[in-house]
Amino acid sequence: MYFLLAILVGTFVLAFFIFRPFLYALILAMVFATVFAPFHKKAFIITRGRSALAALLTTISVLIVVIAPLAFLSVQIFQEATQLYLSLLNNGGATDFSRGVGDTMQSLTKFSPVPIEFSVDVNQYLKLGLSWLLQHLGPLFANVAKAMVGVFIFLVALYYLFKDGHKLKEVVVALSPLQDIHDETIFNKLALAINSVLKGSLAVGLVQGILTAVGFAIFGVPNAALWGSVAAIAALIPGIGTALVLLPAILYLYFSGETFFSAGLLLWGVTAVGLVDNFLGPKLVERGTQLHPFLILLSILGGIGFFGPLGFLLGPLVLSLLFALLEIYFAIKKEHEGR
Repeated sequence: MYFLLAILVGTFVLAFFIFRPFLYALILAMVFATVFAPFHKKAFIITRGRSALAALLTTISVLIVVIAPLAFLSVQIFQEATQLYLSLLNNGGATDFSRGVGDTMQSLTKFSPVPIEFSVDVNQYLKLGLSWLLQHLGPLFANVAKAMVGVFIFLVALYYLFKDGHKLKEVVVALSPLQDIHDETIFNKLALAINSVLKGSLAVGLVQGILTAVGFAIFGVPNAALWGSVAAIAALIPGIGTALVLLPAILYLYFSGETFFSAGLLLWGVTAVGLVDNFLGPKLVERGTQLHPFLILLSILGGIGFFGPLGFLLGPLVLSLLFALLEIYFAIKKEHEGR
């Protein structure tokens, strides 16, 4: 018996390291399978019980709704960055930008107790940046290839979760030492937490994207709608969020001579955009998970620190699982005391 247990543990550890490179893709597949479960049920009815066809249609829907917009925005961002680079090189933009940065730094050096010599040549830094990019094309393409493999694994796993997810659930319930009703409680709590966290994050990202676009339109940043869409996606990135879009826009306005608009956009970003995440996010998640907003905030921050980027989702899931298990424990304890 102990020999079999040792082999089982060793095999489990080995299987974990085999699947480890695909854990993020598999976790995301389970998350999206939970969120899009109502769409799959409708597709199952429309296809008259053809599970494979229903799973395929739902997977294609996820591909259209989620991945296609991300790919489109990535292409648009690349084109905008290319146009900015060309304008800096060909239209004297680099000289103006360099002069603006130099004037700003010279103004700041006046407050220094010791004289500081400062000069900046944007053309030189652009050439250095291009040289660095050319030297790191190999790792860059390797990361792109890795991301494409991850997307492929995500879609395949999502398809089979739609098609055979109920069978997997039955196996887990059968292997669990808990009563079936308690297993269902855990599954329902986790599904509720997934829907609350993901839908809450998407709602916050959408609101922040709209507010960012409004701020860009007010203060004269070009392509406000495009960058508002990018900000909505960036809002889902833990620790960075909309600052990934707002900070370059603020610097762009400042070095273009629009100091007042730059300060206005900074104030708009800190108040109208930034506070949405701190107040609206935990409130939206609280409605579904029935957990205190402060606990949700701690679970998100702690989850990011422990799990990485997916911690904003895994942290509240672990907390929901903990409270579900505590609820089951006290229910079982009460049953034993009543006998």
